[in-house]
Amino acid sequence: MLNNLLLIVKTVHKIFFLVFLSFLISCQDVKKVEKPEDLIPEDKMIDVLTELSLVHAARNYDKSRLEQTGIDPEVYIYEKFGIDSLQFKRSNAYYADQYQQYERMYDSVKIRLQVMKSKLDSIRDIEIRIEDSIKLAKKDSLNKIGDSLDVDQDSLKSPLKRSGDSLMPPPPEFKRLDSIED
Repeated sequence: MLNNLLLIVKTVHKIFFLVFLSFLISCQDVKKVEKPEDLIPEDKMIDVLTELSLVHAARNYDKSRLEQTGIDPEVYIYEKFGIDSLQFKRSNAYYADQYQQYERMYDSVKIRLQVMKSKLDSIRDIEIRIEDSIKLAKKDSLNKIGDSLDVDQDSLKSPLKRSGDSLMPPPPEFKRLDSIED
């Protein structure tokens, strides 16, 4: 019985080895994607991938607002960069086959998006500071108006001065010129 068990184990090992070997051999016949004639240059492809990332982020953020514009984002990007969908797909497949180059391109896209995010964050911080300073200025001006309306307690006790009252006779140094009195 032990011999039969050893024989079964050896047979299973041989089968696993043959299956593993067949997988290794079958993986060696991978066809490389040929370089298309209308290949999008790497720097332009990075621009396209960056724009596509932004469009997909916008679509995931507020799809209804994007649909209200009536613009197909992918068609817009193709027109913006002067490419078509087939050219993009062939170029994308070629670059994806060149793994290290494709990874470097996506690293560039990631860096660009991070730079854009940091710029937008700094702009947003400036906007927040401006809004806060406007609110503070409005609050200060309202406090000054309130302070100017406060009545000083001493002013209530002092007698009224009538120097600018029009009902009082004019001072003697001001004579009327049309008067017949001398």
